[in-house]
Amino acid sequence: MAHLVLRSKIILRNKLIAAKNAAIGVAAITLLRVTRYFDAEKTGNFFARITRTLGPWWPENRVARANLVAAFPEKSSQEIDTILTGVWDNLGRVGAEFAHLDHIWHYDDATPDKNTVEFGPGTQERFAELKNDGQGALIFASHLGNWELPALAAAAHGLDSAVLFRRPNIAAADRAIQSIRAINMGEMIANTHDAPVRIAGMLQRGLHIGMLVDQHFGRGVDVTFFGRTAKANPLLARLVRRIDCPIHGVRVVRLPNGRFRVDLTERVEPARNASGEVDIQGTMQRVTSVIEGWVREHPEQWLWLHRRWR
Repeated sequence: MAHLVLRSKIILRNKLIAAKNAAIGVAAITLLRVTRYFDAEKTGNFFARITRTLGPWWPENRVARANLVAAFPEKSSQEIDTILTGVWDNLGRVGAEFAHLDHIWHYDDATPDKNTVEFGPGTQERFAELKNDGQGALIFASHLGNWELPALAAAAHGLDSAVLFRRPNIAAADRAIQSIRAINMGEMIANTHDAPVRIAGMLQRGLHIGMLVDQHFGRGVDVTFFGRTAKANPLLARLVRRIDCPIHGVRVVRLPNGRFRVDLTERVEPARNASGEVDIQGTMQRVTSVIEGWVREHPEQWLWLHRRWR
């Protein structure tokens, strides 16, 4: 009898979870569709106002504050508060801009006053080199500024590209998100068990693979980030060990008035051991150091809300 009661409870719980996820999925789809009817910049201002107001009440705010205090022990409480406000502001804008990914990017030399993006020194030249060098490349990014836009930068410069991504847990939300991303982001690669094999094959065919590499990965290698040990996903370095190809970093920094600046780094050389083989930990440290430099420049635009150190 007790077994039947337990089984009934489990079935009921699973049904409730499924119903909740379905409701969240419908809400996400509705929000994306409604947001598309409004101006991207005005919607971003509205969403940012909401997240700046509600963010400090969420548990993630405590995580972010602890991260910032550890990363910047020299900063005052007021300075930390200012950065936190910027973090929530940026997150709201990213959410609003996601619904407009198919038309948020505008760059034309003939109409500079209408451009929404600009490029850092050497960036366009490096994109041209990637396009014309006849080989694939790995391009890392971080949750800085608008982290969805680097994929648009690759497409805008004519690169054959693909993006590694993590599927949302809710199927309906996943379908809605992928329908938006698929418009002009190149091929989407779900982060599944066979992803490394698929990516290796794409690199050999000359594709440019983008991936976010700045979050905690429990089975990762140790790297130093802001003077503390963190775990980094070694996938990028393992791919370079297997397929010798260039590594670059790309960031899209938020500017005033709904504009962005794109920066593509020079080639990041992998670390190598005494025998010349790519050193996994050393290479991920070099990548992590680039990202730390970005975050130090714009701490208010990085996603401090997750537990990077554990």
